[in-house]
Amino acid sequence: MKLPVLLIASVALLSACGGSGGDSTTPATQKVSISEVTSDQLVYRKTSVITVKGQNLNLGINLSHQGCLKITELAGSTATQKVFSCKIIAAGSVPVVISDGNANSLYASNVTIPLAKQPQVTMTTSLGSVVIELNPAKAPITVDNFLNYVESGFYVNKIFHRVIQDFMIQGGGFNADLTQPATQAPIKLEAGNGLSNLRGTIAMARTNVLDSATSQFFINVVDNQALDTNASGYAVFGKIVSGIETVDKIKVVPTSTRGGMSDVPVTSVLISAMLQTQ
Repeated sequence: MKLPVLLIASVALLSACGGSGGDSTTPATQKVSISEVTSDQLVYRKTSVITVKGQNLNLGINLSHQGCLKITELAGSTATQKVFSCKIIAAGSVPVVISDGNANSLYASNVTIPLAKQPQVTMTTSLGSVVIELNPAKAPITVDNFLNYVESGFYVNKIFHRVIQDFMIQGGGFNADLTQPATQAPIKLEAGNGLSNLRGTIAMARTNVLDSATSQFFINVVDNQALDTNASGYAVFGKIVSGIETVDKIKVVPTSTRGGMSDVPVTSVLISAMLQTQ
């Protein structure tokens, strides 16, 4: 898919040499320019290869693609072509910007990443099933992180370790014996994305450090807008579309203090399966 060139700028690198007796040459100017940007595919959660063509690209360019995760420059770049790869994690219209080393814009455009249906995950627990619809347009990093855990089977045999009847139910981080398995690296907080912590929504749990969420999530059992707090709140990334009655069963289970943690269900509420079903 060819991306239109909307804006071309340039950066000048000057060099001069002086000879004896005051002789000198006229400084030579080299300009970085972009002539074409293409992508081999724009498919949600697939790897895309992005090719940038132009002049003097060896002087350095920076590619920013808000639909991409882990942009990597591939080997074999030349002065007229650079090739990058990344994982597509967003959906909808996202900006693509290329700049030089001084942050001068060389290229700016928007690309549309199609998504036929919102991804859904079915979570089966010891008290029933829940279907969660995820929102990659609003929380692309968080949704991709959650689906990575789902696909790896991480959530199987984890428990809801913190249950507060008039607040939320939290799980996805502990085994039934309250041990914690190793997790993936923490992710960037995507709070303030326009999604609110309302009853039936799912959000990421974290520590007091903003960018600290890993595998643990919570489901709001009441409206908890106080958790939104713009960019420093708790990132909502989806909602329950089926099985809210299961959530309501979990929220009223008896709890106690165990292993130094409060609000732990006396009888473990186990996640027996977590599968992407759409």
